[in-house]
Amino acid sequence: MGRWEPGAAGRLREAALALYAERGYDGTTVADIADRAGVTARTFFRHFADKREVLFAGSEQLEQHMVKALAEAPASATPMKAVAAAVLASSDFFDTIPPEYSRRRQAVISSTPELRERELIKLATLTSALTRALLDRGVEPDVAALAAETGVAVFRVAFGRWIAAPETPEAVPFAAVIRSTLENLAGLTT
Repeated sequence: MGRWEPGAAGRLREAALALYAERGYDGTTVADIADRAGVTARTFFRHFADKREVLFAGSEQLEQHMVKALAEAPASATPMKAVAAAVLASSDFFDTIPPEYSRRRQAVISSTPELRERELIKLATLTSALTRALLDRGVEPDVAALAAETGVAVFRVAFGRWIAAPETPEAVPFAAVIRSTLENLAGLTT
């Protein structure tokens, strides 16, 4: 396969996911992933900084999408309503990814301490971005931090529920799971 063959990033993601499932994260090298995808290791590094990023590529786009939704929430929205808009917007992002990929990806992350740590770092980065977006709306720092942390917790719980659903994720829209999780949160605070 030519080194400029289109779709290399997607093939690399799929190859990595398959190899991580077969051999484990620690038992898979960048060279293994590149070979399985039919490209060179150099091509791998054109797309991803390291073998962890194969699973986390797109985090920045998700963050930008959520921050944009928060910023576009009505000025009259409470901090939590603005954060809820951001969390709901994440479903648009996941609508572009095959749900089974999300399920398989999470299984690899959950089984590897280094990847669980990386996921927590990415979620902390998302929390900071949402906090800054709330501060830009004039929200008090303590309230902004609490609303952002709560929103990311809702996102994590909803995502976990979505991929663990006995039905296929295609049968249960992520947005519906987010709304249900937000309802559960509202029930806890009354």
